[in-house]
Amino acid sequence: MTRLPPPPASSFASDNAAGVLPEVMAAVVAANDGPALAYGADPWTARAEALVAEVLGAPDAKVAFCWGGTGANVVGLQSLLKPWEAVVCPDTAHIHVDECGAPERFTGAKLLALPTPDGKLRPEQIAPLLHVVGDEHHVQPRVVSITQSTEQGTLYRPDEIAALADEAHSRGLYLHLDGARLANAAAALGGEVRSSTSLAGVDVLTFGATKAGAMYGEAVVFLRPGLGEDVRFVRKQAAQLPSKMRFVAAQFEALLTDGLWLLAAGHANAMAARLAERLSVLPGVVIPRSPEVNAVFVQLPSAAAAAELQEWSFVWDWDVATHEVRAMTSFATTPDDVDRFAEGVAAVTARHL
Repeated sequence: MTRLPPPPASSFASDNAAGVLPEVMAAVVAANDGPALAYGADPWTARAEALVAEVLGAPDAKVAFCWGGTGANVVGLQSLLKPWEAVVCPDTAHIHVDECGAPERFTGAKLLALPTPDGKLRPEQIAPLLHVVGDEHHVQPRVVSITQSTEQGTLYRPDEIAALADEAHSRGLYLHLDGARLANAAAALGGEVRSSTSLAGVDVLTFGATKAGAMYGEAVVFLRPGLGEDVRFVRKQAAQLPSKMRFVAAQFEALLTDGLWLLAAGHANAMAARLAERLSVLPGVVIPRSPEVNAVFVQLPSAAAAAELQEWSFVWDWDVATHEVRAMTSFATTPDDVDRFAEGVAAVTARHL
């Protein structure tokens, strides 16, 4: 029987399992030198807000730093919605599947989740939902929410986001973008982020930092003038106002200085491509789609094979029916980690063929 090698040093369960980029940790330590006023009245927050706006090419953007991704999504959406309104999203969206109903509970609004083959909404999916507009018996669609990169590991091209924005705006809707892995998407698009955000017509963005190498912290960014006027109240009521905000801001400042966030994400994407290449030649293993960012989806020969792999080096189930798991890479993933994980998959599958 084929023996399993020692598991890799890095986890492929999630990019959340990675530690903190050394430059980010150093920035947090440096921000700890002496006192600073709380709730964002500090120089780190001012500099980080300006950097976020500069990177996005939106000098008038409103930036609200938050603790985490779910909270940032809630703050961004709640700033756009009334309780009788609704959010249109893919049925695989994080706000629909992985946030324990938080957006619906705290905004009071309903999610209208639509099926997609690849996690990407199409403009033509919006219009059929709008025949109820003006009818008090039905929730009123108000926001379209997409994720870049998607939960399926796919990538919206800038023209696809622009088409969604045009359709949403023509119907009187806003476009919200959940950018938990915005760094990976931007790196995959050659380091370009503006063409998929401010230039594409995105109204509100959740700018992810945690998965990009921060310890914690995300930002809600209002790109359309006139939006976010009350976000400071929404953020406080949603328990997303960091008192010592300088430590969130310092992390953003480190990530966005000299393109560190893109370098780290580009490495993670490259490690995913390497992993897919190693796994694609293994008997009994199917890679249903080539990775576009840092997610690799792997179909194994049986449920028993998936369970054994998870016991050896844990990865999350994705589709139990097809024995599909998801392997995520991060800035901390090394080529040796990739090769070790591929050896383990080879050993597991050999035992179940």
